[in-house]
Amino acid sequence: MTRRPPVRRRTRRPTRRCRRDDQLLAGGVAAVVVVGVVVAVVNWLLAHWWVLAVAGVLAVLVGAGWLHRRRQRAQWEAVQARGLRYAITQLDVLHHARFEDAVSDLMRRDGCRDARRVGGGGDLGADVKATDPFGRRWVIQCKHRRNGVKGAAVGTPDLQVLNGTARQVHGADVAVIVTNGRVSAPAMTFAQQQRLHVVDRQTLAVWASGSRPLWELLRAVPPPRRPSALS
Repeated sequence: MTRRPPVRRRTRRPTRRCRRDDQLLAGGVAAVVVVGVVVAVVNWLLAHWWVLAVAGVLAVLVGAGWLHRRRQRAQWEAVQARGLRYAITQLDVLHHARFEDAVSDLMRRDGCRDARRVGGGGDLGADVKATDPFGRRWVIQCKHRRNGVKGAAVGTPDLQVLNGTARQVHGADVAVIVTNGRVSAPAMTFAQQQRLHVVDRQTLAVWASGSRPLWELLRAVPPPRRPSALS
């Protein structure tokens, strides 16, 4: 007589419902533990209220110190900005990117608190942007010449780029080109025709020396829009 092999019983795998119940149970236990810890901490703090008082005093002292340091830093930066001066020979030896930074710093010194350098690849003719205290939007293109007046003159094509983008793209009220070099006669004529402002080497030297803000050195600057929030 042939004996049949014993029948293997299949082990039951936990169903999805069982796994979900286990997860809910574990979550419930974790929640109970967390609540218990929170209650214990709260009870301990209530029993030791002086700890909260000390922590509050320390927080106030730290916050007051942070505000004081921030105020001192802002005051020091304002003093530095008001005292900013450049000799034209200092500007001559700068890298062109640092020259743009210097122009931005000079605008900030004159009260344009949002002045910033934006020059770089794809800048569309704007190297520095700023809003003066009278609400006018300035867009400045910088042309640095390592050799100063001995370098290549700023020509009409440079001004054409500024003229094509300053107002239409960047929303300028005042479009300016700044150089430590020289500007060709045709470029000066084009600038007058298109209401562009040119800061040549001589004007730059006066401006950088800190005598007056740039808008007092240029002719036919548009009238103030309104007092700016940066005033």
